Amino acid sequence: MDSSSKETITTTALDAVIKGALVILPLTIAVIPWGILAGSFALDAGLTPMESQAMSAVIFAGAAQLVALGMIKTGVGLTGILITTLLITSRHFLYGMAMREQISPMPLKWRLTLGFLLTDELFAIANQGKQHKLDPWFAFGGGFSFYLGWNIATAIGIIAGQTLPNLDSWGLDFAIAATFIAIVVPAVKKPSILICVLVSLVMSLICELMNIQAGLLIAALSGMTSGTLYAKVTGEKA
Repeated sequence: MDSSSKETITTTALDAVIKGALVILPLTIAVIPWGILAGSFALDAGLTPMESQAMSAVIFAGAAQLVALGMIKTGVGLTGILITTLLITSRHFLYGMAMREQISPMPLKWRLTLGFLLTDELFAIANQGKQHKLDPWFAFGGGFSFYLGWNIATAIGIIAGQTLPNLDSWGLDFAIAATFIAIVVPAVKKPSILICVLVSLVMSLICELMNIQAGLLIAALSGMTSGTLYAKVTGEKA
């Protein structure tokens, strides 16, 4: 391969990385209050600043981090924390299954990298259906820029948590709902998807009222099943 071909490939990869970062940028901005809350809450749970930052750097799962921190604060044992976080993050198994056909042919280094960076936000921009080929550099640009944004927000939360009192009372947790609304609403383009969203919403509320820990997984599976059945019964086109 000559130098001009290598330069072209490098330029194309860089363009894809930048494009991925730009596409996910609105979601990165939306998650900043959430990251700030995670950083300050970690300190409130008794973690050191270094441990708080490491939690975001290694675990990189907002909802699971906040729940785990709340359980640490109340003295729940390690087994309970692991089981609960496993249930919360179980949706990533569904994401992986949905993207399996596009990711499985990739080299191991890409599968491991994108697997670590996979979030709700990355899934929203990268999973465009079987008719679209996934560009690993595009996915990496989106996932890694989001990872940096989350960790920077966590660092801000750690600093703010040491200087500003009662940071958790500022309503930053609304960013969680706002982020998922921003992910879901643009994806509702067909009746089957609307059915999926509505059923998932109702089931999640029911599970929350009944205090079912696996509610998130139950709601997701119920929504997907309902949407799929609707599409098959009505003959809706993919």
